[in-house]
Amino acid sequence: MVARPALAGLMLASVFAAAPAGADIYTFTDEQGVAHFTNVPTDARYQVLMHSAPDLSEAGARISPAMLARSAEYDSIIETAATQSSVHPELLRAVIVVESGFDPDALSAKGARGLMQLMPATARAYGASDAGDPTQNVQAGARYLRDLIDRYQNDLELALAAYNAGESAVDHYGKRIPPFRETRRYVPKVLKVYKDLVALTGTI
Repeated sequence: MVARPALAGLMLASVFAAAPAGADIYTFTDEQGVAHFTNVPTDARYQVLMHSAPDLSEAGARISPAMLARSAEYDSIIETAATQSSVHPELLRAVIVVESGFDPDALSAKGARGLMQLMPATARAYGASDAGDPTQNVQAGARYLRDLIDRYQNDLELALAAYNAGESAVDHYGKRIPPFRETRRYVPKVLKVYKDLVALTGTI
């Protein structure tokens, strides 16, 4: 079971409406305003939040009740990294949704690891000696994303394209999104999730 502030705890449930069937996830909000999530309700106050089997989001990440619950485990890590790097926390969450679906053990065929799918060289450059450690991974990923945002003068499309394809690719194509199918799909997916999260939380 995990707990987090009630509004934030419901964000991903609202963003990703899943199809009925499969494992359920339950929630209740206690007297302190903290939302609790579980797939094994042990309190009469729990109510079904989602009836869902694992599904594929537009981003291709598996969206499931387990992912919703798992995301809450990293709230403090994300908020701290966002504050330290001056990156919007919902942008970090959006990148994590698309990159790993909040799976800290995610490993790509190219060797990218962890929540924010850092390549080994990037992880080392930004101080993550263990890219599989969620705290190190998110902190390093946030610093890297901050540098990219600065490099491309707050152009989030270019910053995200560079996060996916590398700065050299973006620069090679005249500071435009490279004509790679993966990157052309990646950028709008992250921005869509980011926009939805910002709308739900009312933050800017």
